[in-house]
Amino acid sequence: MNDVPAQGRVSIFVNGRARQVAGAMTLGELAEACRLDARRLLVELNGETLPRNVWPTHPVHHGDRIEFIRVVAGG
Repeated sequence: MNDVPAQGRVSIFVNGRARQVAGAMTLGELAEACRLDARRLLVELNGETLPRNVWPTHPVHHGDRIEFIRVVAGG
């Protein structure tokens, strides 16, 4: 059983760092809160890559491990 922090907040890991966020937050909102440009990101949630179209509605859950990976083009 996971112990969820009080006041509607959940503990997650973002790029390996512990963080507490609102329990109702979505991946899209989390990316915005981190000031990341979603057009240049890949998101990995608990080891699984998620398509961009699910980020706006996919909720963040207690204990999630989220990796934001910046896509860089070049040669």
